[in-house]
Amino acid sequence: MAELITQRIRRNAGELRLHAIAEDPDELIERAEHAQLGYREFLDLLLESEVGVLEGRRYQARLKMAGLPHHKTLDDFDASFQPDLDAKRLAELRSLRFVERKVGALILGPPGVGKSHISVGLGMEALARGYLVRYSTLDDLVRGLRHADALGKLPSKLAQLQRPHLLILDEAGYLPLDRADANRVFQVVNRRYTRGSTIVTSNKTVAEWADTFGDEALAAAILDRLLHDAEVLTINGPSFRLKGRLEALRQPVDTHPD
Repeated sequence: MAELITQRIRRNAGELRLHAIAEDPDELIERAEHAQLGYREFLDLLLESEVGVLEGRRYQARLKMAGLPHHKTLDDFDASFQPDLDAKRLAELRSLRFVERKVGALILGPPGVGKSHISVGLGMEALARGYLVRYSTLDDLVRGLRHADALGKLPSKLAQLQRPHLLILDEAGYLPLDRADANRVFQVVNRRYTRGSTIVTSNKTVAEWADTFGDEALAAAILDRLLHDAEVLTINGPSFRLKGRLEALRQPVDTHPD
């Protein structure tokens, strides 16, 4: 009889898309019996289990849509390798108050110091708190905008990029943009201004951005919107990518191999 009831519970829970109950009703019942839960507490347990499963699925969907290049968190970041890093400013970024305020964040520094890792780590924090996140290198963004414009679909592409609570634009400044591409990037930044947060990582100082965007007026317009009440984190330190290589180069060379 108990087995028949369990089968009926699974079937009905599946029809109602109550995935936690459908997956293992016996485990939930055993937990309730072990804790001697009353009806009210048992119902609370069932609903908490369903919410947990639903949130887990929503998180996985947000994570997939974000398009992050990896899933490293800020806890994985070796801050001790960057002793000059402003820990208070990093903690402020991690609080995600800038996302709540819908302002930008700039992470600046030479190649290899961890700018991308920090930006992705902030994206992971935002995803865990229920925010919609989208990641792209600036180069990929430019190609996507150019393609959408050629197909006459730029307005819908801009609307799509306005939707996330947090947009991460990584690796700005590696390649200069022509005026048309810079103008499309400006449209993205302008559409998101006061409506969502944008993180930009760059190996260029703010003063050098005119070279990246090919036009001083466009660069000024983009910076005006990105820098308004923005958080700015500058990292000046050694390259993580060169760490292992430099250590290897310091090893003495064996001039008398066996």
